[in-house]
Amino acid sequence: MDSQTAHDTDNVKPAPKKSLRGFAAMDPQRQREIASLGGRAAHQSGHAHEFTSEEARAAGKKRHARAASSSEAPRA
Repeated sequence: MDSQTAHDTDNVKPAPKKSLRGFAAMDPQRQREIASLGGRAAHQSGHAHEFTSEEARAAGKKRHARAASSSEAPRA
């Protein structure tokens, strides 16, 4: 083993920690409050969609069928 290679990791400095800003810096409880307001607004404006159990079942079947077909495909 080359002695230069063995010591390359000695010079690695940890990345400086980024300070959180905006939404990420908020108290988790305050984040939940803001997100809740957004969800309520979406429902009031008619832009939110709630899946029925039939829609959710159909979406699950579609997703699982796609995952099964992609895993069976030959890989290059």
